[in-house]
Amino acid sequence: MNLKQKTFSIDAHFDLGGIIRNRRKKGQSNILETEFFTPLYKAHFKLVIAAIFIETDMTDLALREALLQIQAVKDDINESLHFVLVKTKEEIQALMHSDKIGVLLSLEGAEPIHREISLLDVFYDLGVRGLGLTWSRRNNVADGSYFRNPKEGIKGGLTPFGIDVVKHANALGYFFDVSHLNDTGFSDLCDYFEGPFIASHSNTRTLNNIPRNLTDNQIRIISKRGGVIGVNSYNSIVSQDTDKQSLEVLCDHIEHIISVGGEQCVGLGFDLCTPYYDNGKQLDVLISHEDTNKISEILYKRGHSNSVINKVLGENFLNFLMGRLSESEAFQ
Repeated sequence: MNLKQKTFSIDAHFDLGGIIRNRRKKGQSNILETEFFTPLYKAHFKLVIAAIFIETDMTDLALREALLQIQAVKDDINESLHFVLVKTKEEIQALMHSDKIGVLLSLEGAEPIHREISLLDVFYDLGVRGLGLTWSRRNNVADGSYFRNPKEGIKGGLTPFGIDVVKHANALGYFFDVSHLNDTGFSDLCDYFEGPFIASHSNTRTLNNIPRNLTDNQIRIISKRGGVIGVNSYNSIVSQDTDKQSLEVLCDHIEHIISVGGEQCVGLGFDLCTPYYDNGKQLDVLISHEDTNKISEILYKRGHSNSVINKVLGENFLNFLMGRLSESEAFQ
């Protein structure tokens, strides 16, 4: 028996907002088509969740920067032949029967709304559907999870404003992303929100014991609620040991999530940084989206069925989105 060609893939976390905005500031255009289409197409990607991320030195201008990133992505989509913005179940269904690659917008941290909850409505109207409450830092909504273990004071969970944000965002139809939320905030979200949520780009703390990764109990909670965890390709999220920063170890994370939460709760959320940040370093265990097939091959050699592999590559995140997004624009 041979590994069958995968049906499609989904990347639940890619920093397209900042990447495209920075490229367009330098005068480039049609970036999705010229830089991203070929690797995504060759690896059968049908959907990318595009993160709108604000650098720490830009948080005072977070609203301005987020709006400009969203506009940059939309302008670039309008110039492309093969990409389309999606926001609803109806649009994703149409996408799956087309030759297009979908882009779905998500805020990687609630910094852009500052302390104005009605800005959630504005971003929703602009097409944003995912909401990470914070990045790995403290904001008005919650405390983030750090990449290692720095000295810090008393850890906080959701603030009173953060609880209001969760309730309002849920009513609007956002889905929540806990990848950068600390343990206290994770527990708080579970207390104030009953539905499924995702960790778009996180690995397992059992295999790499850093606060940025998920405990086995958190994996079980995400799975029990019908959520999905996207494994992260960034070197230090895969392992703190440079000798273990490899695709094989990334697949170890996939297998551990399956063993703890089941085959229905794991997907891809690569957070690819190489070569898009142009610093000359290999920051990820995956060279590009085009190499996703190597993950399929490793999993197949380890005895996983085509059915399980296809769930990991895209079906699990597709099922989550089809269960969480609104039916169509008319129902919003």
